[in-house]
Amino acid sequence: MSETTFQREIIEAPGGEKRVLLHSCCAPCSGEVMEAMLASGIDYTIFFYNPNIHPEREYLLRKDENVRFAEKHNVPFVDADYDKDNWYARARGMEWEPERGARCTMCFDMRFERTALYAHEHGFPVITSSLGISRWKDMNQINGSGRRAAARYEGMTYWEYNWRKKGGSSRMIEISKRENFYQQEYCGCVYSLRDTNVSRRERGRDPIKLGVLYYGQAETDDAPEQG
Repeated sequence: MSETTFQREIIEAPGGEKRVLLHSCCAPCSGEVMEAMLASGIDYTIFFYNPNIHPEREYLLRKDENVRFAEKHNVPFVDADYDKDNWYARARGMEWEPERGARCTMCFDMRFERTALYAHEHGFPVITSSLGISRWKDMNQINGSGRRAAARYEGMTYWEYNWRKKGGSSRMIEISKRENFYQQEYCGCVYSLRDTNVSRRERGRDPIKLGVLYYGQAETDDAPEQG
């Protein structure tokens, strides 16, 4: 079904709340989530807090793409601190953890904790994230971090909506191609960049070239990596 004939289902945030703080990891993963909430009349704000992304050039590319799409839809965008030193301090001792291991749990916890704090300070009753839409991530791991963060504050709810379902993952790709988003090829942190390049070398592929790949410019795996 094409985007022009697709009829969106109206979704509802927990408790019928209309105000949501959306933690965004990147534009490709957020596009479907953003459009779904806009179509359902949900008043949401994007919270961009991703100190895991390395190097800073990559961080700025991902953030700028997210800002561009938010401005297109007149969605408020909160640019949080790039406190990468704090992230590295928390990751100490977990440098060789595998993808979806303890380091990723730490990373999700850190980002959701800051998201929940901002929501608490600014009156958002519900938080959610675009992190779980990609098949590269463990949804149970992400949801666990979201629940723990929301539980710190009375009256706050983490929205566990499965953004992959009912064609969400496919529309994520469609939107990314339509908007010609920057297509990152690794999760985001320095360790995922290292491990992805090792895997590419073992398969006879060139190492990742930062900032050169946009949707529609090259043949790649259609499911985008995200952080």
